[in-house]
Amino acid sequence: MKIADKNTKAVDLVREALEKAKEFEDYHCFISMNEARALERAKAIDEKITRGEKVGRLAGVPYALKDNYLSREGVTTAAARMLDNFPSPITATAVAKLEAEGAIMIGRANLDAYAHGSSTENSYFGPSHNAVDFERVPGGSSGGSASAVALGIVQFALGSDTGGSIRQPASYNGVWGMKPTYGTVSRYGVVAMASSTDVMGCFANTADDVDLVMSIMAGKDPKDSTTLDDFWNKELEDAKPKKKKIGIIKDFMGDGVNPEVVNTVKDYAAKMKKAGFEVEEIEMPIMKYGLAIYYIVQPAEVASNLSRYDGVRYGHRAAEITDLDSVYSKTRDEGFMPENKRRIMIGNFVLSSGFFDAYYLKAQKARTLLINAYNEAFEKYDALLCAVAPAPAFKFGEKTNDPLQMYMEDVMSVPPSMAGLPALAAPAGKSKDGLPIGIQLVGPRKSDQMLLNIAKTIAEVK
Repeated sequence: MKIADKNTKAVDLVREALEKAKEFEDYHCFISMNEARALERAKAIDEKITRGEKVGRLAGVPYALKDNYLSREGVTTAAARMLDNFPSPITATAVAKLEAEGAIMIGRANLDAYAHGSSTENSYFGPSHNAVDFERVPGGSSGGSASAVALGIVQFALGSDTGGSIRQPASYNGVWGMKPTYGTVSRYGVVAMASSTDVMGCFANTADDVDLVMSIMAGKDPKDSTTLDDFWNKELEDAKPKKKKIGIIKDFMGDGVNPEVVNTVKDYAAKMKKAGFEVEEIEMPIMKYGLAIYYIVQPAEVASNLSRYDGVRYGHRAAEITDLDSVYSKTRDEGFMPENKRRIMIGNFVLSSGFFDAYYLKAQKARTLLINAYNEAFEKYDALLCAVAPAPAFKFGEKTNDPLQMYMEDVMSVPPSMAGLPALAAPAGKSKDGLPIGIQLVGPRKSDQMLLNIAKTIAEVK
């Protein structure tokens, strides 16, 4: 990672990033730019270096901020009309930590509105594009962030991952993406989607850069009671695999998975064996229920979290209103995208009287069975290996009108999210058309750095 010092000016790093953002403007990685403020902060860092003052570990490093992180610089839209012009009164804890170390936000990255989607086609401001193939989606919901890193605009970018929103775009664009253990990074100041699975992570071009960024963001936050004590910055010895055994999830290697994806996972497993790991298949039948569990629990939490957007307190308000009922109905009709409305309706249905026990309660019980299955697997294996998604990036419009097909993109990424486990997406190969294919490593809670260490080891195997 290029960091400002006596020989490298922060202003030059920021200008280079801004120029690249303009060069790749057609990819629509960003909703808004932060040019003036970014250059101002870079100049201040250069002056500190000139005076011999201490600067942070990310001094002058430009980054892209997924636009569901609140920051006082610019407006936080969550790519939704509802927050089209919302100036945040606070800064997210993760953002504050990074900027205290000298990182400089050059722009707000595009996403599916409220992070609801797997393609960035649900953004109110229009979709982003895949960094490798302009005609294909970059994945979602953090598509803009992943594309910005893959295009070389920024050295890292922030994302949020509720059911695969970091890992899937990372795989589609050929970069590294980290979904940490639930509670590793504070959720304070991030627009809520599904509070029991939302995690804050990042994209980068190397595992070391991911490690550095995550080590800065991790830690306890008194503003978020779900955060864990800082386990990231522990002794390196504690982050090494102990069993040297990896389980390949057999349930994700069969029908419905692109053969090129299956072969990529097999090739990666072969490299693991060369690196000294024992690799064997493991059957986890509960995995086939993961998607069903997720799309009951997640919409229920979405419906709850989005109930605050009513046109009364903040955000968009419809113009032609006659009474309180029309304030609510018209505002929410105009402010939400179709996918937002779909999830709100599903969520309210599964939470409603008469259906709560049949759907939501049963899904939470199944979620416990899923967690237990993972715990049982980790008694034998250091980590589990599978693909990130069933296929490489798809073309625009291919799945837009078929929500079930779109939801199937998450079939491999949602189970770790429901269990609160760390999951790492690492570049692993390419399809015959040159499209990136990533693998996914899943480990026990707080094994985040171990997953990075395993992946770094495999990356060196020829």
